Amino acid sequence: MSDVLDLVIIGAGLSGIGAACRYVTEFPDGQFTVLEARDAIGGTWDLFRYPGIRSDSDMLTLGYDFRPWKGAKTLADGPAIRDYVRDTSREYGIDPKIQFNSRVVSTDFSSADDVWTLRVETDGKTRTIQARFILSCAGYYHYDKAHDPEFAGRDDFAGDIIHPQFWPEDYDYAGKRIAVIGSGATAATLVPVLARTAEHVTQVQRTPSYVASIPGEDPINKLTSKIMPDSWSVKFNRWKNIKLAQYFYSKAQANPSRARRNIRKATLKALGKDYPVDTHFNPPYNPWDQRMCMIPDGDMFTSINLGKASIETGQIDRFVSDGILMKDGTHVPADLIVTATGLALNYATNYPVKLDGVTQAPNDSFTYKGVMMSGIPNIVAVFGYTNASWTLRADLMTRYVIRLIKHMQDKGLTRVVPIAPEGMERRPIMDFQAGYLTRVLDEMPCQGDRMPWLNVQNYKHDQTILIEQPLEDDALHFSRVDTPTSVAEAAE
Repeated sequence: MSDVLDLVIIGAGLSGIGAACRYVTEFPDGQFTVLEARDAIGGTWDLFRYPGIRSDSDMLTLGYDFRPWKGAKTLADGPAIRDYVRDTSREYGIDPKIQFNSRVVSTDFSSADDVWTLRVETDGKTRTIQARFILSCAGYYHYDKAHDPEFAGRDDFAGDIIHPQFWPEDYDYAGKRIAVIGSGATAATLVPVLARTAEHVTQVQRTPSYVASIPGEDPINKLTSKIMPDSWSVKFNRWKNIKLAQYFYSKAQANPSRARRNIRKATLKALGKDYPVDTHFNPPYNPWDQRMCMIPDGDMFTSINLGKASIETGQIDRFVSDGILMKDGTHVPADLIVTATGLALNYATNYPVKLDGVTQAPNDSFTYKGVMMSGIPNIVAVFGYTNASWTLRADLMTRYVIRLIKHMQDKGLTRVVPIAPEGMERRPIMDFQAGYLTRVLDEMPCQGDRMPWLNVQNYKHDQTILIEQPLEDDALHFSRVDTPTSVAEAAE
């Protein structure tokens, strides 16, 4: 088995490059590769090219703690994040380890030798790669398709219809009347940017979202950067942002009515007491039951106040030749319709996962510490936080994988698999009401009713159970290839 790699990382985006950097730091001579389906580093930040594309989390926590973000903006633009990921890869020597245009089409774990065989497609030709461990950093959505619901009358519309995920390069929207369908972070990003040169932008939403203004540049960060060494300032502000995010989330969960009132008050202050906030910014769910839309320096509110943008809340009846007709009879004029209707979620894999040739259904598994899947050995699929920066959890999961690999190599072990207790209650993997998640809950692993089978969305908790607690517990079954057992036998 001399050609068997120690690790295969799937995906060369923010998570995958971060994982590779962590791995080479711990295992300078480790045998690994990064498989990237596309022809470039960057993942989301290379794929998405719509106007104004930016992070929806602060960059000090979205960036790597081992190579801190140095930019001034709280929410950075897509090209800057892409450059940051590429520069990190180059600095840590990851580039030569990346195999581009290499799409994983299936993975199969052999119980006889405790090895994954990955079938990889490049330019229509298929080859195989073998590895002891897989870390899937393929993201949480499909790159080649989006959630793009059908609207009646679509063919009647005389203008262009664009989904942000597939924004045409150099598309000229200046002077156009634009309707942006959606109420999430993508719509909140698009509206103020399009409004700069469009004749008018109307955000058409079926259901409002919570929208909160944050400083475009963190004033505390600016202050500490003047009075502290750079390394101290970055560490302090990263810690501060993690703690503040946890604080506001916990407060919102503990007293949602108060959180709703505070958000409403801030929105009224930004838009004026006569603005119909209760129509356009009054979601039917509690704060943080879905992700909050953060807007730097209130740019979306400014566009509305200037009359360059407006919001129409209600049900769409159909597209017509010159815009959108709402069910209440309102006509939204448009020369361009942008369908910011969301992503097609994918639980970290676009390929079948097999055990000894038998395809496994993720929904049959329980998530172990939110990291591994019960009954499936030697694989971790990265899935970040819904209430904080994605990278915070991705990095903890990577560090956990490295702990596992080091432990197994030191002990001469070749397999680790979580085994769930019989009869445990099955619960959705997370209590989160966003449509992109609820549409595919039946395709995702479940969480259980006790630790370590709960998927807790809390950085401090995860730091404790993934980094500080001992690796071995009653739920994890370790073995070596010279004492072979099938996964099914291990569960008995």
